[in-house]
Amino acid sequence: MPDLPPDDLIRRTLAGERVPLARALSWVENEHPHATALLDACFGRTGGAFRLGITGPPGAGKSTLVTQLAKEYRARGEKVAVVAVDPTSPFSGGALLGDRVRMNELSGDDGVFIRSMATRGSMGGLAVHTAQACDVLDAAGFERILIETVGVGQSELEVAQTADSTAVVLVPESGDAVQAMKAGLMEIADLFVINKSDREGADRAAQAIRSALHLRARGVPAEGGSEWDIPVLLTAASIGRGVPELVAMFEKHLGWLAATGTLEKRRRRRLEQRLESLVRERLWQDFRAQVPEGAWRDALETLGERRETPNRLAARLAGMPSKPER
Repeated sequence: MPDLPPDDLIRRTLAGERVPLARALSWVENEHPHATALLDACFGRTGGAFRLGITGPPGAGKSTLVTQLAKEYRARGEKVAVVAVDPTSPFSGGALLGDRVRMNELSGDDGVFIRSMATRGSMGGLAVHTAQACDVLDAAGFERILIETVGVGQSELEVAQTADSTAVVLVPESGDAVQAMKAGLMEIADLFVINKSDREGADRAAQAIRSALHLRARGVPAEGGSEWDIPVLLTAASIGRGVPELVAMFEKHLGWLAATGTLEKRRRRRLEQRLESLVRERLWQDFRAQVPEGAWRDALETLGERRETPNRLAARLAGMPSKPER
C-alpha cells in the first residue's frame, strides 16, 4: 500500500480499514510526527469500547485464553481487537512473540484485529503507548479490546490502569495462589481465573483464592454503596471449557461498573493519569532543553563525587536560567 497523505490515513483508520489502521498504530508506537494529529482525531470517538485486561504470570495460558475469549465475543457479534504486549527483542526492538504465531486461529476473521506491541523496556512491561493504541482501536469501531500483558514485574499493576475490567489468570500447580496474595494482585483483580483447570489442584487453588478474598474482606465498594464480590472462575482454554462463563462474568462486571458509576470514575482517573504523564514529559523536555550540556555533565560529576545532594542539586538546576542564544 503506497504512503497515504496523513488526513487520508486518519480518515480511513476511523472508518476501520485494516491496513491504514495497522499503519496508524505504528505511528503511535513509533511516535511518528503525525501521531498527535491522529490521536486528537480519535479522541472524540473513544469511550464506546470496553477494555478488558488479561494478566498473570508467564505460562498461565493467557494467549490461548485471549484467543478463546475473542472467538466467544465474535460468536456474540462483537468486533474484537487484541493488544498483546510482548517482551522486546534486544536486537530489533520489536515484539519477541508474534501474534500470528500465537493467535493464528483468528487471522481469517475480519471482525478481529490483533496487534503485538513491544514493551521497549518500559517499567513493568506494559508498553507506554498501549492506552493510545486502544484509543485508536476504540475510534475505529472495535467494541471489545482485550489487553494481554507479558505478566512480569509491574505489568499486572499497569494493566489495571489501562483496562476497564481486569482478570488475573493463574494456574493450579505452581503456587500462584500464594503468590497472588503477596504480589499485589488482590488489589487489581476484578476477576480471578484458574486456567488449565483440567489439571490436578485447580479446585484447591480456587478455594485458596476465595479464602484469601474472604479474609481480606475484598468486596469492592462503589459510589452507590453496593459491592462487587470478586469471583474465581475455572477455565481450560485449550479445550474452550469455562470461556462462555468468563465472558458472561466480564459482561456482568462491566454492567456493575456502569450501574454504580465506577466505570466513569475509573475512566476519569485513567485520563487524569495520562494528562499528568503528558504534562510531566513536556515539562521535562522543556527543562532539559534549557540546561547546557556542560552544566548537566558537571551536575552528574558532582553527584558522583558526593559533593552535593540530589535534592539540592535538582533545586539549583530547576532555577537555572535558559541557555543564552547563539
